[in-house]
Amino acid sequence: MCGRFTIAFDIADLIDELGIAEIPLDWTPRYNVAPSQPVLAVMDAATRKAEWLRWGLIPFWAKNASIGNKLINARAETLKEKPSFRNAFQKRRCLILADGFYEWQKPSSGKGKTYPYYFRRKDGKPFAFAGLWEIWHSSEGEPALKTCTIITTSANSVVSPVHDRMPVILDKEQAWDWVAGGPGVELQQLLIPYNPDLMTAFPVGSYVNNPAAESKVCVEPVQGLF
Repeated sequence: MCGRFTIAFDIADLIDELGIAEIPLDWTPRYNVAPSQPVLAVMDAATRKAEWLRWGLIPFWAKNASIGNKLINARAETLKEKPSFRNAFQKRRCLILADGFYEWQKPSSGKGKTYPYYFRRKDGKPFAFAGLWEIWHSSEGEPALKTCTIITTSANSVVSPVHDRMPVILDKEQAWDWVAGGPGVELQQLLIPYNPDLMTAFPVGSYVNNPAAESKVCVEPVQGLF
């Protein structure tokens, strides 16, 4: 699962790493992005323009928006099978921009306090989650809503001590193949655990547990369990 992440990257690094052409003027660094909030996503490999989508996918056929609260993640292994995702998997793939994410480690007993950990690239550079997007139209005539979900896969050796799933992370060689598809692109083969040699992890404080918490304190290391 991926339930929180950060978009606190340097714009120059974002351009260098992924070739993003444009981001919204109202972007500011975020240290605790939570479901239902706006996230930066790129839906077009030609323009490479980032825009705001709401995190929590609402399928075009949904009767109301509440289903989005349950669809913040999509399992890579079942995208072709699930009615909520299979159409978007074929036609509406996107990159969700980030520079780190959080997972919570449960006690070995399965009960009690959980401990948050922050995961990022060792070099601190931004990256892209593999995502899906949809446009949903309300039956009440409200403005169309663009939403998205983050695809997850099995955890690599960095993430697995904390959680058995992780978001699919794409580097610049894979990112635009994922969005554009086309002949010779095996989409499912892109949805694999990220190279653990390029990642690092460390425990952070309980401040991040509050979805309203929003500062660099969220990503400050504390003495932990590893």
